[in-house]
Amino acid sequence: MPASTAPQDRAATATPRLIRLAAVVLLVLWLGLGGLGGPRIGQLAGLQENDSTAFLPPEAESSLARAEAAAFSDADTLPLFLVLTRDDAIEPAAFGTVLAPFVADLGSVPLAEGLTLSDVVTSEPEALVPSEDLDAVLVPIALASDRVRDRVGEDTVIRLVLDAVRTHATDELGGEGFEVALTGPAAYVADFSSAFAGIDGVLLLVALVVVFVILVLVYRSPFLPLAVLLSSVFGLAAAGVVVYELASRGWLSISGQSQGILSILVVGAATDYTLLIVARFREELTRTASTWQAMRRTWRGTVEPVSASAATVIAGLLCLLLSDLGSTRSLGPISVVGIVAALLAALTFLPAVLLLAGRRIFWPRIPAVAGPEPDADARPGLWARVAAVVGRRARPVWILTTLALVAMAAFAPQFRADGLGNNEVFRVEVDSVAGERVLTEHFPAGASTPVTVVVDEADAEDVLAALADVPSVAEAAVATEAPAGPPGAEAPPQVVDGRVLVNVTLDAEGQTLAAQEAVAEVRDAVHGVDAALHVGGLPAQALDTRLANAHDVRVVLPAIVLVVFVVLVVLLRALVAPLVLMAANIASFLATIGVSALVFNHGFGFPNSDPSTPIYAFVFLIALGVDYTIFLMTRVREEVPLRGARPAVLHGLSVTGGVITSAGIVLAATFAALFVIPLVFMAQIAFMVAFGVLLDTFLVRALLVSGAAYDLGRFAWWPSRYAKPGPRRAVPGS
Repeated sequence: MPASTAPQDRAATATPRLIRLAAVVLLVLWLGLGGLGGPRIGQLAGLQENDSTAFLPPEAESSLARAEAAAFSDADTLPLFLVLTRDDAIEPAAFGTVLAPFVADLGSVPLAEGLTLSDVVTSEPEALVPSEDLDAVLVPIALASDRVRDRVGEDTVIRLVLDAVRTHATDELGGEGFEVALTGPAAYVADFSSAFAGIDGVLLLVALVVVFVILVLVYRSPFLPLAVLLSSVFGLAAAGVVVYELASRGWLSISGQSQGILSILVVGAATDYTLLIVARFREELTRTASTWQAMRRTWRGTVEPVSASAATVIAGLLCLLLSDLGSTRSLGPISVVGIVAALLAALTFLPAVLLLAGRRIFWPRIPAVAGPEPDADARPGLWARVAAVVGRRARPVWILTTLALVAMAAFAPQFRADGLGNNEVFRVEVDSVAGERVLTEHFPAGASTPVTVVVDEADAEDVLAALADVPSVAEAAVATEAPAGPPGAEAPPQVVDGRVLVNVTLDAEGQTLAAQEAVAEVRDAVHGVDAALHVGGLPAQALDTRLANAHDVRVVLPAIVLVVFVVLVVLLRALVAPLVLMAANIASFLATIGVSALVFNHGFGFPNSDPSTPIYAFVFLIALGVDYTIFLMTRVREEVPLRGARPAVLHGLSVTGGVITSAGIVLAATFAALFVIPLVFMAQIAFMVAFGVLLDTFLVRALLVSGAAYDLGRFAWWPSRYAKPGPRRAVPGS
């Protein structure tokens, strides 16, 4: 009679009743948490803050200038620019007979039931600013920031404003030959919100579908992928509960990009952890007929590397708290919550499912109890062959792999992260960018994003004179008490506590590098008059953001390297191996930067990047890239006393190669899902992390780390006891 059917063996292999009850309770708790957290993920969109001004440190010059300029407005404004163009010149009479009545009626344009435009503006639209060629006229609309961030039904108020103004202008002026365009910060905020609108729907669905397909191909089972996927979903739900509570209380800020990264990070990390647990569980099932014993051994063998992997990522992410930028700083705790939730789901929900389902969850490829485990060189499969190659040619393997990484890293200087202009941010055509092009055809390029300076009224002429000598300044003028009327109209300057607001229009567009350099020139000129003056505006904020990111590169990146190195030292109880791992991962990151520069410049047509892109990429590639070497090296360390230092490397590579490769492919595919968000920043992060993870999976971990560890032998574990020769213990089952 087979052992699995004998009554006494069934009793020996049965899972204790109390353990089964605990597993059921865990599943019920996770189901309840999923029901609570699922809606919270969707509600995070209502808490997003996508205005870059909210993320700069308060001591930044543009932040100080913004606070000073607020005295010249009744509320925090979000400018919207209505641009009206006509093929032929606009007659002066049209300003009084057609355009002025149109502007006078704008305030009464309905947005929703009981809500009109006048309810969400700081002052009634009145200005009519003609272009020099008289082919266009600009109508500035000052929206109140705090009033347009609410939602009415399924739409934000700001989207209702854009639709209502466009419809009203087309209906009223289309018959007069006018074309309508909308741009400015308000239009960009609306388009950013639309771009991020798919985060809790399309992005998550794409990521989950991709992961499910890969898991089906890996396991060739219909049930196991569902268990793994549910671990990710419940982990994300748990993270959603915590992040929502923190964000709703104002304890951290969340943006569209941080919410998107949270979803991808939880799904990817949870899947990685569960893959390792499943692989070890399947391995243990071939050694014992008891599901409970297999799970106990699985837990003992995986809790350390999985927890260490999570701890490494958490430690790296917490270094983001050193960032000067609020968006980068808040991503740290948001992502930490996600990693902790992914870890808890992987270590509790999935083991409960595996324990209750047993071998049947692997159907139709149900693992059977086998004999003693073969040595690495006798183990069949791709990774056994790779291990054999590493064992025969370890030094040439790791040296040639290093040279390949150096060759890729040689292109890293071509990577530019000077900032993206307004027309470079989106990967698809959007109304705000189209409106920006129309505006710059008829007005100075910086007309929609003026630079501001608040000065004493007595110093205004000196400041204007200094600005007149700046080549990149198109015009500068003191803000008036009332908006300018038809051509020729004048108004007195607006004076608040003896100070006036100077608006400076640049020749450069928006937040481009040229605009940032122009701001630097403006600051030099203005500080020459009074060093205490502050220059602000969107171009100044872009410059300050770039400077803040430069600070983060100097402070945050070394901190991440140091913290991750310390975690590796504690985990591996050695110094040499952690040094090798960190050097390998830094080389991998530089290679990723080099390849990304080539792909972005010559493939995707992304000649520039957001200043924070390399920082985000560094965080995820160093922290997540170390994951795979942790999975490998902890298994190698487990085998050293059984087999010796060098055979342990080959055995570890052979037995972990399949699961680590699967985990790398899943994580790369998960991050690649960020491509569905039509923003250059997200596409760049998607490519860099996906490529970098695959590079770590197939080259760094498999060839460089394994080859170097084999070549170093016992010395890799110096100064731990594994660096000293000693008797080997018997291999279990041999």
